[in-house]
Amino acid sequence: MTPTVPLFLLLLGLIGAQATFDQRMAAAMAAGLCKTRPTDLVFIIDSSRSVRPSEFEQVKVFLTNVIDGLSVGPNATRVGVVNYASRVKNEVSLKTHRSKAGLVKHVSKIEPLSTGTMTGLAIQFALNVAFSEGEGGRAKSPDVSKVAIIVTDGRPQDNVKEVAQRAREAGIEIFAIGVGRVDMTTLRQMASEPLDDHVDYVESYSVIEKLTKKFQEAFCETVSDLCATGDHDCQQVCISTPGSYKCACKDGFTLMDDGRTCSACSNAAIDTVFVIDGSKSVRPENFELVKKWINQIIDKLDVSDSKTHVGLVQYSSTVKTEFPLGRYNNKKDLKDAVKKMDYMERGTMTGMALRHMVDSVFNIAQGARPGVQKVAIVFTDGRSQDYIGDAAKKAKDLGLKMYAVGVGNALESELKQIASEPIAEHYFYTADFKAMSQIAKKLQINVCNDEDPCECDTLVKFQKKVETALQALNKKLESMSKRIALLENKIV
Repeated sequence: MTPTVPLFLLLLGLIGAQATFDQRMAAAMAAGLCKTRPTDLVFIIDSSRSVRPSEFEQVKVFLTNVIDGLSVGPNATRVGVVNYASRVKNEVSLKTHRSKAGLVKHVSKIEPLSTGTMTGLAIQFALNVAFSEGEGGRAKSPDVSKVAIIVTDGRPQDNVKEVAQRAREAGIEIFAIGVGRVDMTTLRQMASEPLDDHVDYVESYSVIEKLTKKFQEAFCETVSDLCATGDHDCQQVCISTPGSYKCACKDGFTLMDDGRTCSACSNAAIDTVFVIDGSKSVRPENFELVKKWINQIIDKLDVSDSKTHVGLVQYSSTVKTEFPLGRYNNKKDLKDAVKKMDYMERGTMTGMALRHMVDSVFNIAQGARPGVQKVAIVFTDGRSQDYIGDAAKKAKDLGLKMYAVGVGNALESELKQIASEPIAEHYFYTADFKAMSQIAKKLQINVCNDEDPCECDTLVKFQKKVETALQALNKKLESMSKRIALLENKIV
């Protein structure tokens, strides 16, 4: 078979690749498709003695990044900042700054108070003072949102439940961000419903800025053109409809039954293995979200005895094959087996897991099929405790298509080491486990075997078109030859 066909399909795949979330959001905001709705926004930031000076600087970077995505102005978003420890200080009033530049400069100069942790007192201050009309708060109106973002890293020394409830009843939407050894019960007592959307946790202040994307999206007004903003899950072509969209495919591709993905080779067989981080940093509640994410991807696969086979590996300080390739050949059994997977906890030996995947799981003796495309989806939430470079390189050198998915403290450099080229199509990151469902929508496994019959069908169609064009050209040449002969006869 000619080597140009796989290259041609690869080029089509590259052309159809989706932009990243950051690119879509930036483009939408630049085009005016996404603007922040009028909001009175107050940051309530913990600067108790447990927050080191360098960590407090990272909190200010996070505030600055969120502010950069807002439309700041007296008729748009007004921003205030409340700083607290054992006492409360109103650093920035809602009425203080009419421009973004002045606001950001003011935030950069805030200093930590470095005493206790009176979170309840800070919420009471925000309710009574920071959101008051005297400090620039606007009168209660359905056109203006009241939002408080609380950032804390410890257990409060006072009661927060009742005062947070009063704030919510007054119409203030509360987001609670916890860092490190924060008390999760306290976060839930403060936050608005639904808690999944209003409670966030990060392992350390060094990664808090990764929550910026969430809040840029939260303050973005809904727009009608979902295709333009990228708020869709079409693999190739998105067609806008009033308040919604529909998906389509490029020429030569077929829309699959899910109505979203496209395939050039619908009968390709694939061996797919999930390699899942089960270390203690993931936490039990997030591990359940990871299992749902795996099953969300399985729902998109063409699972059968002759097409897609799925295997599952979990790792922490050790590695375990939860089930090998080919054990389950229908989606129901696969998803049930994923749900039954127990959480391992302990360390993060990603390199060991990759070696196990290559040497044991993608082994013919363990169910791998010869001559079938091999795909690995590697998930992790933190830095590996062993070296991953050699194992990742070996996997790709052997022809495995490697997808790398990171959450929270996962290192971008390690994810890119794992991912196949082009990296933009095989590497995904989110700061929040609750956003993993969006990655499942974007992650598209679309491969073709070199001998796939659909490629032959494409060649046949192309050959027929060329033959038809040549026949038409020959007829024109014959006609021109006759005319030339007639002219020569007249000249003679």
